[in-house]
Amino acid sequence: MTGGIVEIDLHGKNVYQARLTIDAALRRARSSTYRLRIIHGYQGGTALRDMVRQEYTGRVARVVILDQGRTDLVLREF
Repeated sequence: MTGGIVEIDLHGKNVYQARLTIDAALRRARSSTYRLRIIHGYQGGTALRDMVRQEYTGRVARVVILDQGRTDLVLREF
């Protein structure tokens, strides 16, 4: 964790495992955490990227697309 940003690497996980990992991180997020940086990659397919960007829109304050392989879930504004 750096400055309130928690990184979660989803490489090697399927969509179900990725969802469980993200949901657990959301439950464990402390008040000092304001972003979850999801590293999902994209060269092996877009299923994880699409799931993160679609499923968590509306469940967090904002979804920020950093690039093709990373997405930030903003829990609260810094």
